[in-house]
Amino acid sequence: MSVVMKFGGSSVATLDLMKQVASHVVARHQKEPVVMVISAMGKTTNQLVELAKQASNNPSKRELDMLLATGEQTSVALMTMILNDLGVKAVSLTGYQAGIKTEGHHTKNKIVAIDIQKIKRYLDDNTVVVVAGFQGMNESGDITTLGRGGSDTSAVALAAELGYDAEIYTNVDGVYTIDPRIYPNAKKLEQITYEEMKELSFLGAKVMEYHSLDIGERHHVKIYVASSQMNQPGTWIQEEEMIQVKPVTGVSISEQVLPVNIKYLPNNNKVVADVFVRLAKDGVNVDMISESYSSKNLINLSFTVSVEDESVVTSYLTELHQTYPEIKTSLEQDMVKVSLVGSGMRTQSGIAAQTFQILAELDVAFRLVTTSEISISFTIPRKEKERVANAIASHFEL
Repeated sequence: MSVVMKFGGSSVATLDLMKQVASHVVARHQKEPVVMVISAMGKTTNQLVELAKQASNNPSKRELDMLLATGEQTSVALMTMILNDLGVKAVSLTGYQAGIKTEGHHTKNKIVAIDIQKIKRYLDDNTVVVVAGFQGMNESGDITTLGRGGSDTSAVALAAELGYDAEIYTNVDGVYTIDPRIYPNAKKLEQITYEEMKELSFLGAKVMEYHSLDIGERHHVKIYVASSQMNQPGTWIQEEEMIQVKPVTGVSISEQVLPVNIKYLPNNNKVVADVFVRLAKDGVNVDMISESYSSKNLINLSFTVSVEDESVVTSYLTELHQTYPEIKTSLEQDMVKVSLVGSGMRTQSGIAAQTFQILAELDVAFRLVTTSEISISFTIPRKEKERVANAIASHFEL
């Protein structure tokens, strides 16, 4: 069976690590066709973002995409040189050269199509194809990036188009029930459903990017998550009917959550709708939402966004204040979102009751709450995350 192997930034952070990865790829290439998807080396993307901030107080997102895409292009060029020195025919391709077409907001584009003809020609010529993850090109001919974790999306989308399996190699050796750094007794899962992994990812787990999982589920791509050292078994993400479901499969903790509070907003559906329409136009994803009455004619509105969108949200709140001078707004900087996920919640009652009983016993106040068929999420003060996570993991035997 053929494979798309994706290696994250920590797996290719140095030339020595690249050479270790290359040796594994050479062995794999002797057995089957291989497409590699590579992230930028180590913290390169963060360093490029900092450079942009030094260059401009408000860098254009189009130019940010142009800049950030260079991280992956450096990685694929170096990896290809290493493979060639090992006697393997290899070629590096940018996202555009690999046929990845995107649309949407700069720095947050989505893949809409992939023309794999060039990749197939190289594969037919027994060549390892090394593709720059995280990037593509939009209909205007601009270089675009896919947002944090976008190399996962590149890899799974290519696997879907080629009919290959996808293997995601990173600095963790699989999917755990909860972050082992917070709860040392966390268990590694041998397998997890697409649905559960999607929910964990959407709610803050960093193992895989949400859109990559959505693509994998829709196209039935087998996804394997493992350590780039490849000496430990990883986790398979697959169809639900192959897995015995549990009431709670895992817990994710997101520190990238920024609660936004708007008090004394006019009690008018159009006003509320306009808030979210405007944020959507700026590419801001809104998650948890709560609305309460302040008086007959006024409401309080709370919701969460990503910390990455703080500057955009702050700018919008300033504009909103000019339109409605009586409102009061605030951002809560020191909150985290805790989420319990499990397909078994559909059929087993009392999970929410047990969860909030734990919080009561710990005397931890929670704020915003959202639920789905298979998840419960709530925000708590950052300083309480370890206590809460450990208590929940212990109670549900995670």
